Amino acid sequence: MGEIAKRFEVSEQTLHRWRNQFGGMTGGEMKHPKELERENARLKRLVADLALDNQMLKDLAEGNF
Repeated sequence: MGEIAKRFEVSEQTLHRWRNQFGGMTGGEMKHPKELERENARLKRLVADLALDNQMLKDLAEGNF
């Protein structure tokens, strides 16, 4: 286990955590977290865009343009 940790430049504790977290997953199950990460990133961009639009509308309503 130590040699693997050195090869990937992570601690043995990290390898144990990954093994506990992902050890029983199949290939199809591994795709699911990645899909959720992509969806989360998309939603974060959407919220940022909406916040910017909201601020622009507030500035426009106050005459600060």
